[in-house]
Amino acid sequence: MDDFNSSVCVAKNKRATLERIEKYISSVYFTDCNLRGRLFKERLPIENIYYRACPLAACSDDSSSLVPSTYDDVKDDSKFEKISIGFQMHKTWSAHWIRLEVTIPEKWINEEVHLFFDCGGEALLWENGQPVQGLSGAEYQDRKNYVLLKKGVKATETQLRRTLYIQVSCTGMFGAGAKMMIAPPETDRTCTLQQAELVVVDRAVRDLILDLEVFHDMAKHLPEQSHRGFQALYLANQIVNRSIQPAVESSLVQCHLKAAEFFAERNGESQLTLYAAGHCHIDTAWLWRYKETVKKCARSWSSVLQLMEDYPELVFACSQAQQFEWVKEFYPDIFSRIQHMKERFVPVGGTWVEMDGNIPSGESFVRQFLYGQRFFEENFGAICNVFWLPDTFGYSAQLPQICKLSGVDFFLTQKISWNLVNKFPHHTFWWEGIDGSRMVTHFPPGDSYGMEGKVEELLKTSQNCLDKGRVREAVYLFGFGDGGGGPTADMIERLRRMQDNDGIPRVKFASPYAFFDNYRTESKTSQLCTWRGELYLELHQGTFTTHANVKRSNRKCEFALRNAETISSWNMLTRGHLEYPQSELNKAWKKLLLNQFHDVLPGTSIQTVYEDVHQYYKEIADSCNDVIERALAALLTGGQSENVYAVNTLSWTRREVVTLPNGENRVSTSQTLLDGSTVALAEAPSFGYAVIDGRTQHSQSVAASQNESGEITVENGILRAIIDAGGRVVSLKVKAAEKEFIEAPANQFVLFDDVPLYWDAWDVMDYHLETRQPLNCTSTGEDKPRVAGQFACGFDVRPRIVDNGPLRVCVELKFSVKSQTLQDGGDVICSIHQTISLDVDQPYLKFSTKASWKTAHKFLKVEFPLNIHTDRASYDIQFGYLDRPTHGNTSWDSAKYEVCAHKWVDCSEFGFGVALLNDCKHGHSVRGGNVSLSLLRSPKNPDSSADVGLHEFTYALMPHRGPFQSAGVVQAAYELNCPLLLQRAATGGELLCSFFGVDNPAVILDTIKKSEDGHRLVVRLYESYGGETAATLTVPAGVVKATKCDLLERPICDLQMDGCRVPLHFRAFEIQSLLLNLS
Repeated sequence: MDDFNSSVCVAKNKRATLERIEKYISSVYFTDCNLRGRLFKERLPIENIYYRACPLAACSDDSSSLVPSTYDDVKDDSKFEKISIGFQMHKTWSAHWIRLEVTIPEKWINEEVHLFFDCGGEALLWENGQPVQGLSGAEYQDRKNYVLLKKGVKATETQLRRTLYIQVSCTGMFGAGAKMMIAPPETDRTCTLQQAELVVVDRAVRDLILDLEVFHDMAKHLPEQSHRGFQALYLANQIVNRSIQPAVESSLVQCHLKAAEFFAERNGESQLTLYAAGHCHIDTAWLWRYKETVKKCARSWSSVLQLMEDYPELVFACSQAQQFEWVKEFYPDIFSRIQHMKERFVPVGGTWVEMDGNIPSGESFVRQFLYGQRFFEENFGAICNVFWLPDTFGYSAQLPQICKLSGVDFFLTQKISWNLVNKFPHHTFWWEGIDGSRMVTHFPPGDSYGMEGKVEELLKTSQNCLDKGRVREAVYLFGFGDGGGGPTADMIERLRRMQDNDGIPRVKFASPYAFFDNYRTESKTSQLCTWRGELYLELHQGTFTTHANVKRSNRKCEFALRNAETISSWNMLTRGHLEYPQSELNKAWKKLLLNQFHDVLPGTSIQTVYEDVHQYYKEIADSCNDVIERALAALLTGGQSENVYAVNTLSWTRREVVTLPNGENRVSTSQTLLDGSTVALAEAPSFGYAVIDGRTQHSQSVAASQNESGEITVENGILRAIIDAGGRVVSLKVKAAEKEFIEAPANQFVLFDDVPLYWDAWDVMDYHLETRQPLNCTSTGEDKPRVAGQFACGFDVRPRIVDNGPLRVCVELKFSVKSQTLQDGGDVICSIHQTISLDVDQPYLKFSTKASWKTAHKFLKVEFPLNIHTDRASYDIQFGYLDRPTHGNTSWDSAKYEVCAHKWVDCSEFGFGVALLNDCKHGHSVRGGNVSLSLLRSPKNPDSSADVGLHEFTYALMPHRGPFQSAGVVQAAYELNCPLLLQRAATGGELLCSFFGVDNPAVILDTIKKSEDGHRLVVRLYESYGGETAATLTVPAGVVKATKCDLLERPICDLQMDGCRVPLHFRAFEIQSLLLNLS
C-alpha cells in the first residue's frame, strides 16, 4: 500500500475532480471505460419465459376485492404460453403472472449471480412456493435484481436450475397518473417486459462504487473549507487513478481497503448520533386502491426480510395494524417470518391505520389505538410505545392525552416541516395537549421518512437540528416510501461506511424505541422545550373540505356506530351479553377506521378509491341500522298497546320536534307540514326512551310572517330572526335582550377562485380570499339574475314561508349560479335548495341545504358577519375545544386562515355570543367577527370528479347569552348531529326508561360499549367546558362494580359506588373510561 499515492503531484481543481469522480461511477456517461461499466462481468438472457393472465376474477382492474392472486392459483396451471422481451400487458391495475425457467451456467458456480427483471410495473417474485422479494420496474427506484447465487458459496445442482414465478401488477410505484404523479390515472396503462436476464456481478467493483459515492458526496457537501472534505476528494481521485486499469483486479481490493481505512477514522464524541431505522411508508390508499396496498405490503416487506438475511444490523420500523392484518390473512408465510424477526422488524404506531389527525372524532381516535394495540399485543407480544404519524396533515391538540391513555409515551412525525409560512422551532420537545398531558415528540431533522443513505442527508439532519445543546441524537429513517419499496442494499452499504466516520454524524442502526429510550429520564427531558396546543400544518388546509360526501359519511357513520353500541349495551343490561353483536360492530368500526386513513378521509385519493370507500360506508350504515333495529325490537317488546317511542342516546334529557313515522296520527298535539309529514314535540330522558303522547308542553308556539318587501320574520320563545329576499339573515336577537347579533347580512353564500400552487385536492392558498364573489345578495323582489363577477345568481324560488307553526316554521328558497365565461357557455355550476327552519323551544336557526355542484377550481363558503368583538374563537375538537385567534397579528396567526373544527365554532364577548353548528363540515375561518363555513371545493387532481354531484348538509346559527358553556352550545351541537330515534313498538313495560345519567352538564357521557374482553360495559366520559369539576354518574341497578381503566380497557383502580351512583372528579378536558361489572 506504500505505492498507493501517485508519483506526480498535480494541483487539484475541486469542480473538475468532483465531476471526474461522478463520471467514473456514472451509469450514463463513459460506461464503456468507467468503473460502472465493469460492474457486470457477464450477462445471459433468459430464454424460457412464460405468461398467463391472472386466473382470479378478483384480479380484474375493476374489482374491489382485496384477495390477491398467489402462487397457489398458478402452480399447477398449464395455461402459460411462451413469450419474449417486448411482450406487453394491459391494462391499468390488472394482474398477470410470468414464469421463468432459469438455468445458471456451471462456470458461474462460484460467482455472485443476480436475476435482473423489469416488467415496467410492480412485481412480487415467488420461489419454492414462497413470496421472497418485490421487484420494481420502469423509472421507479433501484430494485430490479434478485440474488440467485452468492460469491464464494458453491451452488448445488438445484440452485443452478430453478423455476421462478413473478406476479405482475400493471401499475407504477406511484400509481398510474397521466402526465404527472397526482393526475387521475391512465385507464389503459401498458407494462412492457423490458429485461429478464442473468448477470454476474463483480462484488469488488460494486464495493468500490459505493466507496466513491460516499467520498464524492463528502467532498461535495462538507463545508467549503473542510479539511475532511478535501481528504475525501484527494483519496477518491487517487482511487480513480489506481483502479482505472481494468486488467489489474487486485487494485480494486487495494482501493477498497484504502477506503476502509478512511471510513475507520472515527468521529469526535460531540458528533450528533443518528438512530438509523429502515422504513417503508405505504399509503393504505392514495393513487391506488386498497387492494393494491395489500400487494405493496407483500412486495415491500418480503424485500426487507430478504435484506435482513444479509444485513444483521438492519432494523425496520413498520406501522399500521390493518396492513399487518392483510399480510397475515393473504401472505401468512411473510407474516410468520415477520413475527420471527420482531426484534428487528419492529411494529410502531399502535393505530389501526395512519389516520388523519384532524377530522376523526375523539372516539374514532380511541378505536384506532384500541384495535391497533390489541392486534400488536396479540401478534407480537407487546403494544407500541411510539405513536407514528409521519405524513398526516396536522395533529389535534387532544392527541397527547389519547396517546398517554393508550399506553403511548412518544410521538414521531416529520410533516410539520412542510409548513409554508413558519418554520417550527423544535425537533425534539414536549408536546402538551389541552388537558395538560405531555409526550416527548420528535421530528427527524432531515425532514423526511424516506432518506437514501446519502452524505447530504446526514449533514442536513445535523445542521437542521433546532435543539442543539439540548439533544445529542436524532432519528434517521431510510427507505423508499409512499408507494412502498423500503430500504435497499446500497442504502445500508453507504450507511455502514458512515457509522463512525470523521466529519459527519455518527450512524447507529437502531429502532425508534432505542432513540426514545434516551428520553425516559428527567435529566434528559427537563432540557426540552414545550409546545402547547395543536400541531397545525400550514399547508393542505383544503383537506378539511375536499370530497364533502366522504366527510359527511364519516360523521354519520361515527354517530351510527355510537347509537348502535349504546342501544346494544342497554339490551345487554336487560337481556345479557349474548345480545351484544360485538363481532359485527368491531367489523364495522374497522372499516370506518380504514376509511380514516390520511389520504382517504381528507379527500386526496383517486376516484376508484372512493368507489371502495363509499361501499364501505354503505356497509357500515346498513350494519348499524340493522343492529339498532334488532336491539330496539328486543328492548321494546312484550305488550299489546302500540306506541311510538323517542329514543335518546345522549346523556341529558331532550325536548325536540320529531317527524313521526308514516301513518302515525294518534299524537294529540302535532303539525302537518307541506310535504305531508307530521311532526310532534317529543321528550326523552338521558340514555333512555319515552313514549310520544303529544302532551309534552312547550313555552310558546313558533310563528312566521312576511312583509311587502319580502322580508320574513321567524320567532319562538327563545329567539327572533329576520330573513331578507335573498335568504340572508339580516337580524338575529334573543328574547329579553336588545343585543343585535348580526353585523351584516348572514347566511351569505360566497364563491372563490381556488387554484393552488401544486397540490390540487390538498391546498387552498391564502390568495383565494382575494377573489371573493358574493352570490345571494339581492334584497329586492326582482327576478332577474344578479351578476357577481364571472357568475350570475338567479332565484328559482324566492324565500317563502312553507310551514307556519305551531311546532315548526320553514322558509324555503332556491337559487342557481351560472357561469358567465365563454368556455362554460352560461352553464349552471351550482344550485342551492335551502330550508331555513325554527322549531318550538329550539335555541338555533337551522339551515337544511341541498346543493348540486358541477364546476372546477371554485370554493363555496357561507358567511356570518357577527356583531361580536373578540380576539379568540372556540372550536370543537375531539373531547374538548380549542381557542384560536381571530386576527392575523403574527405570521403564525395569519397562517391559520382555514382551520379544522368538528360540530361547532363559537365567538363570544362578555355576556353574549354566537355559535355556528354543523352536521358534517370541518373547514372554518373566523376573521374579526366574520365566521365562514367551508362547504364545497372542486379540485381536479388526483380525482377529476371530486365533489361533482349532489350534496346535503345542515348548519345552524345559535345566539346566546352568557358563555357558550352555560348556554348549552355543546349539547345543541350533539343534538343536531344525533337526533332522537323513533321506534314504533308494542310494549308491556315502562313507557319511560333511563339507563344512565350525569348530573353535571360539563361532563359528557360519550360512549357506552361492551368491553373487548369479558362481559363488562365500558363507559367513556369527558369534561367538555375546560375546567376542573366533579360529577356523579348514575348507572343501572345491575351494575355491581366500577373500575377506572385506560383506553385499552386495562384496569387502573376500583371506584367507590354509592348505590347506583359513581362519584367522579375531572380536570379540564380529562377523558375517563370506566369498566362496569354486571350482576
